[in-house]
Order: sequence, then structure tokens, then C-alpha cells
Amino acid sequence: MDTVTHGATDFHGAARRPRAYVRVHGPDAVDYLNRMLSNDVPETGSVDALLLTPKARVIAPVLMWRRGPDDVLLLTEPELGDALRAQLVRMRFAAKCEIEPEEHVSTIVLGGDEGIPNRDYGVPAVEVLDSDLDGDADLERLRIEAGTPRYGLELDDRVLPAEAGLDERAISFTKGCYPGQEPIARQHYRGKVNRRLRVLDVKGTPAPETPVVYGEKEVGRVTSAVDGAALAYVRVEVPEHAELEVGGAPARLHWPPERP
Repeated sequence: MDTVTHGATDFHGAARRPRAYVRVHGPDAVDYLNRMLSNDVPETGSVDALLLTPKARVIAPVLMWRRGPDDVLLLTEPELGDALRAQLVRMRFAAKCEIEPEEHVSTIVLGGDEGIPNRDYGVPAVEVLDSDLDGDADLERLRIEAGTPRYGLELDDRVLPAEAGLDERAISFTKGCYPGQEPIARQHYRGKVNRRLRVLDVKGTPAPETPVVYGEKEVGRVTSAVDGAALAYVRVEVPEHAELEVGGAPARLHWPPERP
């Protein structure tokens, strides 16, 4: 892909990213979100966080962007905006903050540095709002190869955050209480997970729910795929160099790159 220049920044691709947006603003906005989400509101920039049920099931993953001292924008999947806002409004009680939907258009700029930092794609990237930039970067392939889960594919009411690797990027284990904190902490400090989200090198593009087989035993399931790569939940006892089978074709585990 040709290099494009945005201001003083060179990058290697861009593409639109469907989103829903919820603004939380007012004197209690930061305190309220710190009591509701799994990660602390940052002083500047963005962090990943989760809105969870009391049993630590994911209601909505969010990219939390601090726009000002009392102004935070939550970016989530397009189908989750209403649920995110409704849950935050329902639990607000006496907190002095407004919770409102906003309308924007997001563009992911790979290699950019002028925008909201985004860690979904395994390479340095920013999310730019309401820009006329567009392109054909293959964000889905980058997401899968980076091992990033997406709601409705890797995340649903069957999945715990630690199974999806979200404990590493979207959860603070030093912050105050929030819905779902107790089971999250219990699992982190005392327990273990039986399966984890893994990247697979595969033949073709296996469909979601295609079994992952080791020997003669089913050890996982595909959640999403592009040609040659897939995300799948795989049991943790499967050896790193195991010869697997997906949809009748050979496959192997693949470690995703370190996140930027």
C-alpha cells in the first residue's frame, strides 16, 4: 500500500471503523466512570475498558478517551451504543454527569500519531473522528492476526474477559470497586482459565464455530477468520507446537505480535 501523509505524519493505510459513541460529561463524570468500568479513566489519551455484569460477563467493550477534565467519550461497537448508554444511565443515581449519544465517523490510521490511540491492530494506530480520510486497509486481518476479540464474534455471554486476553489490556487490578470486580479478581488471583483466545495459521477461511481438533479430540472452536488466519478458543493444555486440524485441514497455533 502506498504511504499517505497526514499533516507531518506518514502512515501505511487507513480504513473506516464502524462505531457507536457515548459522551459522559459533568463534574462527576470521571468518578462515575471509575466506579462503573474495569479500567481507570486516563489523565490523557485513551485506554481500553469493559462494562461488565456483576458476574463479569461483558456488556460492552469500550475505548475510553479523555477529552477534557470532565469530558470522556466512550467508543464501542455500533450495535452496543444503546445498551452502553442505557446501563450507564440506569446506574447513575446521584452522580452529576450527563450521558448522551454522539454521532461521529471513525477512521483508523495505521502508523498515525494524531488521533485517539487504538491498540486493536498489532501496529501503531490512531482513530480519527470525522475526517475525510478513507482507504482500503484490511483491518479485519490485522485484528485477527493481533488476537483482538470483537463483540459478537469472540465476546458473548459464554466468555470471561481473561479467556479473551482482556485482563491484560482492559482491566486494572489496583482500582476501586466496579460491577464484576469480585469474580474478575477471584479468577485472576486464585483461579485459572481452561481455554484462551488464540491465533491460528489455517488453510482457507473456516467458518465460525468450526471445531479445532487435536489428535481425535475437539479442543476448541473458531470464532472469526480471514484467508490463512483465524481466531479460536483453544484449551490451554494444547502444546504450542501441536499439529491441529480445522475443517479437515492442518492448522497450528500462532503467537500474536506484541501490542504497540
